[in-house]
Amino acid sequence: MKIDRLILSVFVMVLISCKNKSSNSDEIDSPTFENVYLGQKPPGLIPEPFAPGIVSTDNWEISGVFTPNLKEFYFIREVGETEEEKAMKFMVYRYLDNKWQDSIISPRVGEPLISSDGKIMHLGRKYKERMENGDWSEIKNLHSIIDSIPIMQLSSSASGTYVFDAMGEGVLRYSRIIDGKREEPKLFGEEINAGTANAHPFIAPDESYILWDGRRESGYGNADIYVSFRQYDGSWSEAINLGDKINTASSENGARVTPDGKYLFFNRNVGKVKSTDKYDDVNMFWVDAKVIETLKPKE
Repeated sequence: MKIDRLILSVFVMVLISCKNKSSNSDEIDSPTFENVYLGQKPPGLIPEPFAPGIVSTDNWEISGVFTPNLKEFYFIREVGETEEEKAMKFMVYRYLDNKWQDSIISPRVGEPLISSDGKIMHLGRKYKERMENGDWSEIKNLHSIIDSIPIMQLSSSASGTYVFDAMGEGVLRYSRIIDGKREEPKLFGEEINAGTANAHPFIAPDESYILWDGRRESGYGNADIYVSFRQYDGSWSEAINLGDKINTASSENGARVTPDGKYLFFNRNVGKVKSTDKYDDVNMFWVDAKVIETLKPKE
């Protein structure tokens, strides 16, 4: 008799637990992962798709970026099954209640990059600001000096230097803060702006290097990722191709490094993966950021 009552009690507790779980509208029906990087095993020096089947799927996923505490991961995803339904959405995975949970923030807005202090989310020439309650503000215009430039991606250093592209121009610019004021944008030299289609820059927080993608006759494919290192005199080194482990005969772009400096993320064109696809698929890849350090010119 006591055993029957025990079984009944356990059954009731399970029912209550299931009911509470299903009635919690804040819980998102998504896989559960532990620890940082959505629980993924870190890659080595050969790039791997990031979170296959979770982030990297048969639709577009690009421009992935973590917050400095590694508890939020923002990216752009193509949502919808048919070509008529497909639309680009701004997504986030958040580590809440000991699990990673995904949600759609809005339609696509720029290509997200987050400042090293975690206070600003850059979205091209617009931005969001982290508020005291932890939420992001409404979208704001960044600065009147660059308001007329059709920026796709803007990255900022810890000292406030902006590095950004311009849609259709194929060149990169920078803007520093000098004596407390934002300077007029300036073009980088030929060491960076050679070739065509230079875009999607990322500047290291300490300004020790810049990553970007572009097309050069000496490249491996449609677009390759390059790096330039800051030299002792403040100039930039000649562009260095990240090599055939990163770049392929296809297109690689949108490089950025995680806030802890450990991993390089980038987008790669992987071709059509479904017979109904009108366009090639693009996925996010990641690789050990040591690939950057190995290219640094010897002193």
